[in-house]
Amino acid sequence: MRYDIKKNYKLAIVTFSLYEMLCLSQRAYAVDTAQSLQPASAQACAAIAFNADRLACYDQYFGMPKTVIANQMASTPAVSAPSSDTLVDKLKSSVSSIYTSDTSKPASPTTSLLDSRWELSEASKLGTWNIRSYKPVYVLPVFWTSEKNTTPYSPNPDNQVPYQSLDATELKFQLSLKTKVWENIFPNNGDLWVGYTQSSRWQAYNSKESSPFRETNYEPEASLVFRTNYNLFGLDGRLLGVTLNHQSNGQSDPYSRSWNRLMLNIGLERGNFAVVVRPWYRIPESSSSDNNPDIENYVGRADVTTFYKWNDHQFSLMLRHTLKGGSNSRGAVQFDWTFPIKGNLRGQLQYFNGYGESLIDYNHRANYVGVGVSLLDWY
Repeated sequence: MRYDIKKNYKLAIVTFSLYEMLCLSQRAYAVDTAQSLQPASAQACAAIAFNADRLACYDQYFGMPKTVIANQMASTPAVSAPSSDTLVDKLKSSVSSIYTSDTSKPASPTTSLLDSRWELSEASKLGTWNIRSYKPVYVLPVFWTSEKNTTPYSPNPDNQVPYQSLDATELKFQLSLKTKVWENIFPNNGDLWVGYTQSSRWQAYNSKESSPFRETNYEPEASLVFRTNYNLFGLDGRLLGVTLNHQSNGQSDPYSRSWNRLMLNIGLERGNFAVVVRPWYRIPESSSSDNNPDIENYVGRADVTTFYKWNDHQFSLMLRHTLKGGSNSRGAVQFDWTFPIKGNLRGQLQYFNGYGESLIDYNHRANYVGVGVSLLDWY
């Protein structure tokens, strides 16, 4: 096998650029966070994933006038603790006293998975226009499939793709973020969020075809999210939302694939376990412009994502189905496991089986196995 220095150099440059872009964006966001965050409580800061952002949030919260902090601390019982010589120790002591001061409050964002990501309780609010993590962010340098989709097709005659020379192994990565644009639309409830997710499948090792990006999916959406409080089968119902979702691959015919959906989001949790159920309705398109008229019969009409955290390991399982029987009974399953490697470095293993791993593959069934690094988890 010939070692192509030019292609491997190109791969190294692009990979480094992607890593540097993520690092720079994180640094820039951390600098801006101190000025933009409006935390409702110290618990809200504790739910932030990035260390720099979390510290900036604490600075913003504890930078309030002394009279405000004094009034807040006066209402809490004294907590015996050893004297602290460092700012970090004093901060931990203050936060601990806040946690134990009011047992009537809902679950803390540090223990509620859904609250930590969606700021459901009043104590977890961080204000508007703060960039938050959404879906997992990862890079999988190895993403292998059992069945290459060399001739994607659709019932629309304008979307018949000629043969493509593809490698079975490619590189996959996903970026995802969200921000709250309107808080407490209704009295003490109802937040409007906008989110964006992008996932790419790059034929990085296919030097014969100049290492093309095989497929990139773009997914902007807007969600109206409400806090709920009920119990179902031992789980706490914490979230109810409605989402307007657009997903496309940004291509022209014959590669174009897209659809628009109206989704219902139902979130429940208990301890380190969370489940989100999402049935959806596809917004109809004209037959002439519909690139994938039968997508619901492959990708499905609903999905369920479960999540479990055990020590430093996180597991998620996504199940998707058409909600039909017979020959139209199709769907997909995806399992993700993230685990510690060293320090903040985390590994990720991903397995997918079924239809619709990407939009261009919406009616193509295959197994996929990915190995790489996790930058942000679900929770």
